[in-house]
This record gives sequence, C-alpha cells and structure tokens, in this order.
Amino acid sequence: MTVSWWVWVALMLAVAAMLAVDLFLHRDNHVIGFREAAIWSGVWIAAGLLFGVLLWAWQGGEVAGTYYAGYLIEKALSIDNVFVFALVFSYFAVPAAYQHKVLFWGVIGALVFRLVFIFVGAELLETFFWTAYLFGAFLVYTGYKMAFRHDEQTPPDRNPVVRLVRRVIPTDPAYHGEKFFTRVDGKRVATLLFVVLIAVEATDLIFAIDSIAAILAISTSTFIVWTANAFAILGLRSLYFCLAGLLRRFVHLHYGLAVLLAFAGVKLILSETPVGKLPIPVTLGVIVVTIAVSIIWSLRSTSGTGGGDAIGGGGDDVSGPDAGVSGARPAEPADQPDRSVVR
Repeated sequence: MTVSWWVWVALMLAVAAMLAVDLFLHRDNHVIGFREAAIWSGVWIAAGLLFGVLLWAWQGGEVAGTYYAGYLIEKALSIDNVFVFALVFSYFAVPAAYQHKVLFWGVIGALVFRLVFIFVGAELLETFFWTAYLFGAFLVYTGYKMAFRHDEQTPPDRNPVVRLVRRVIPTDPAYHGEKFFTRVDGKRVATLLFVVLIAVEATDLIFAIDSIAAILAISTSTFIVWTANAFAILGLRSLYFCLAGLLRRFVHLHYGLAVLLAFAGVKLILSETPVGKLPIPVTLGVIVVTIAVSIIWSLRSTSGTGGGDAIGGGGDDVSGPDAGVSGARPAEPADQPDRSVVR
C-alpha cells in the first residue's frame, strides 16, 4: 500500500491534535477516576475503529481488515504494558495526580520510537526474505517465554537505561511537584518523576520489539502498521486508569498474549513458504477468539476473589520513592507520594 506524503502529514497533524486536546484537558494534573478513564477509553477506541471505517471506504475491505487485525493485536499486547506501568508507579510510589503526565510523555516517546522500529523492520522484511524466519522464530520463542514466565520482576531502578540516565544526569531522588527538572542548591537536576518517565520509556522499548514484530507478521505496510500502533497507544493512558483496579484478575491473560505472539511468528514464517500469507479473516478470528477466551477464563477463575487492587497499589507493602535510590532524601511535605490506588 503506497501512501502519499501529504497523507502522512495529515495523519501526524491529527495525532498531534488529539494529544493536544488530551494535554489541555489534563493540564491541572488531577487524579483520574474510573468513570473519566472509561469515557476516554471509549473515545480512543471509537477513534481507532472509525479510522478503520475510513480505510475501508478509501482502500477497500482487505486493507481495513488488515488494519483491524493489527489494531487488535496491538491493543491486546498493550494490556501487558499496563501491568508494567502499575509496577513502576507502585515501586516509585508515584503520586496519583502525576501518573497521567508521565504516561502522556511516555506515549509521545513510544510513537516516535515505534515509527523508527516499523520502518527498519519493514525494510528488512522487504529486502531480506530470511528475516521473516528470524522474526518468526523470535516471536515463537517470546510467546513460549511469556506462557511460562515466572512472577519475579526486576526492580525498575535496576533497568540499564535508568541506571545510565542517573549516572549521566544529576538526579535528586525526590518529587518536586509535576516537574521533571528543578534546581537544587543552584544546580539544575532531574527529579524522581523524570526517572520514572525513563523507566516507563525503557520498558516500552522492550515491549515495542515484540509488538512491532507481531504486527509486521500481519502487514509490512508502514502506514497500516504505524496507524494501528498509534491508535492502540493513544488509548494506553486511559486503559491504564481503567484497568488499574482489575489487573490482579487477569491471571491467565499472559497465556492468550503468548498464543498471539506464537501465532504471529508462525504466520510470518509461513508467509515465506508455499503456504503464503494466511487470510485476514482467519487472522482476525484467531485474535478475537484468543483475547476473549483468555479474558473470560481469567475473570471466571478470579470470580468472587475480590482481586480489585492494582499491582502493588495501595497497602503498606508499596515501596516508597526512596526504594532502591541511593542517597535518597525525603520529598517536600507538599509532594509526599499519594499511595491511594487510582480507580
């Protein structure tokens, strides 16, 4: 699918406009409740679905079906991002009012980084046919690891990217309101909120490798792949605040995501064999059924358990902002972390 440069420009302007509206409506850094998050999730999902309708009218049903398949798999994989965001926010005890700002700038970074990954990945698949086998094997292996992963989590501040940033940029281990940078003793330093942003960006980069490889198994059209990514990511912030109180109930979701990754890997490998690419209706059917089964299975398994707390959220077991931060000093009284769970 060849797209003119002006279409790309129009798309970028539309995404920028949506981000600007979102930033304007949350300029006061208020705590986002479930009702507001649910409304915004509906808005972003409607925007993603509407774009598919526009593609259908413009390019036909096959292109629109490919977009919807990519959008669904990216939306499903983004739920795993939500688990990690909850871990990061809990570990650093990020005040609830500032979580949206971190996710907002995290989304902008994700859109840029994934655009680069998409162009590089698509070019490799178009130029070297054998990269389909490499990407496919990687996805199958990732699916296997996800299905049998252990519950141990690496502390966010031990992420190599976060550690490098803290070594290169002078960092004050405390929150200073909504600021990413401030001045301490006349010196400009990064705040703990900036460290949290880097942790979110670093973890998203890891997820981007899996998700981009998975969607490239569906299409190598950079326009389709990026738009599916963009509309899935734009709703990631609202999805986080919507699901923050339900995360513990998705106990079997990782099996569904593992199946999707393995399916994408097999699909990518088959595309370079006499079997060829699987029909889009088959791909859509597998994605929808897999997501539905894993969610229903999870909810039925946890029915009546009251698993409504976010990961690590709320209770006394939440690590404070100084956890794992060498030489940390307490935050100012006005900026003490809010340990309440966002619902």
